[in-house]
Amino acid sequence: MKKIFLIIILGLSVNLFPQTKVGTTVANFLTIPVGPRASGMGGAFTAVANDATTAFWNPAGLSRLSRSEFTASTAEWLVSSRTNFVVLGFKLDDDNALGISINQLDYGEEEITTVQEQNGTGQFWSASDIAIALSYSRNLTDRFSIGGTVKYISQTIYDVSATGFGIDVGLLFYTQLEGLSLGMNITNFGTEMQLDGKSLLQPIDIDPANAGNNSNISGQLLTESWALPLTFDVGVAYNAFKNEDWLLTLAGDAVIPNNQSTYGNLGLEITYANLISLRGGYNSLFKEEAQEGLTAGVGVQYDFGGFFAKFDYSYADFGIFDPISRFSLSVGL
Repeated sequence: MKKIFLIIILGLSVNLFPQTKVGTTVANFLTIPVGPRASGMGGAFTAVANDATTAFWNPAGLSRLSRSEFTASTAEWLVSSRTNFVVLGFKLDDDNALGISINQLDYGEEEITTVQEQNGTGQFWSASDIAIALSYSRNLTDRFSIGGTVKYISQTIYDVSATGFGIDVGLLFYTQLEGLSLGMNITNFGTEMQLDGKSLLQPIDIDPANAGNNSNISGQLLTESWALPLTFDVGVAYNAFKNEDWLLTLAGDAVIPNNQSTYGNLGLEITYANLISLRGGYNSLFKEEAQEGLTAGVGVQYDFGGFFAKFDYSYADFGIFDPISRFSLSVGL
């Protein structure tokens, strides 16, 4: 099983992205990190993959959850937009799990202005992106898990929208070296998306050289279709120190996207008594012209016996933009 895992990783890393196409993908909200725990670790979570947000980071980890878990997280994103993520990781049995998640980016609304009504028309336009996903994960052995996600994707700007479908495939392998795990995830392999809607209907004179034509015949502007932001992630995680009270986890990811340069994420988490966790990391290491950088976070969890509750917070530097703060609340049954 280990040989199969390594062959897949090496083969995909060589052949998946023969060239980089900067700025040529649609639905890039799909690459915004979700969940303050993973974000606080610099986004190095592909091989950690042990809470409900792994439906986003690596669906193979869902079957490794100790119990079913629900998580809701939110963050104010760039230029007053807001990203929200909700997920339910549901344990079917010891070796199988399902995940249902909603990933949304809300741009808010703004009053419409025209040349004639520069102070506003009293009408408003809005924009939002959303992905609704269903994940499945299975433990093939006591060390090796596989998972997949299918997602419906929609982007809307006023009365123009585009839809598409994507697939994620993830692998998770616990090595024979105690505490060392390897992860791999391919995200957003799917259809192209093309904008269509009422605002693309425009009046047109199909024969302006001749008088007497109807100059208000409706014509439709044709937009180009664009591919999804396909990404290949390979990660490693290691429990560097563990005893009855303390657990120190180190993690690193290599991220190979089809719309920008390859980069790395590094992170760590130290947990005391399974009660409080401190996190730190660095996002987008070696990425060309990256605004991302240092990250940090904290989490508090309490097990009530029949269920547990957990609150997480993370802070992420974002260069010339305001720092990003993320919050989440989780419940496990």
